[in-house]
Amino acid sequence: MKHHTIAVLLSSAALLGSAMGVEAQTIYRIVGADGKVTFSDKPPVTADQGKVASTGAGAKTDATGAAMPFELRQVAAKYPVVLYTSTQCVPCDTGRSFLTVRGIPFSERTVSTNEDRDYLRRLTGDNSVPYLTIGSQRIRGFSDQEWNQYLDAAGYPQKSLLPATYKRPDPTPLVVVQKAPAGAAKPADAASTPEPAYQPPAANPSNPAGITF
Repeated sequence: MKHHTIAVLLSSAALLGSAMGVEAQTIYRIVGADGKVTFSDKPPVTADQGKVASTGAGAKTDATGAAMPFELRQVAAKYPVVLYTSTQCVPCDTGRSFLTVRGIPFSERTVSTNEDRDYLRRLTGDNSVPYLTIGSQRIRGFSDQEWNQYLDAAGYPQKSLLPATYKRPDPTPLVVVQKAPAGAAKPADAASTPEPAYQPPAANPSNPAGITF
């Protein structure tokens, strides 16, 4: 298995284990008017308009999703694929190309800033990329055999069904830093309420890979 480790010094207190959300969501690092920093999966709401601040990250998802065949769209909605990458990471480039050639619709989250690295470690328990999620499955490093195995189990077609006009969403940062406007509603603190740590399934002779969805 190929992986690339992002070198970064982090306090041991920041290590919260391997709790991980399965949705292809962007994390927002919000600096309040009082200087307090919170992490949330929702951007701050402006006080005067009551509208969510737009990041432009999800605008193309619906348009490209509508262009997918129905059967592929069903699988992608049930078991979304999210790829976590960094720059100058050969295994990341290989994994991205693998998903593209197989015709897997996926979202990409880039890890390039200290905030990104810190949050990745809090989510996964380490700071190595590529990191792939397929529904609730979490896979560290790149292995074409292992990735194929999990994608097959999830029901993704082995050959691309994507139309020639399909364009996948642009990569987005794992953490988007925003300043909360004065009087904005306080978002839920996603970092303070992590999901329970992932527990591997019990051994099953008929399913030696332990793939469950």
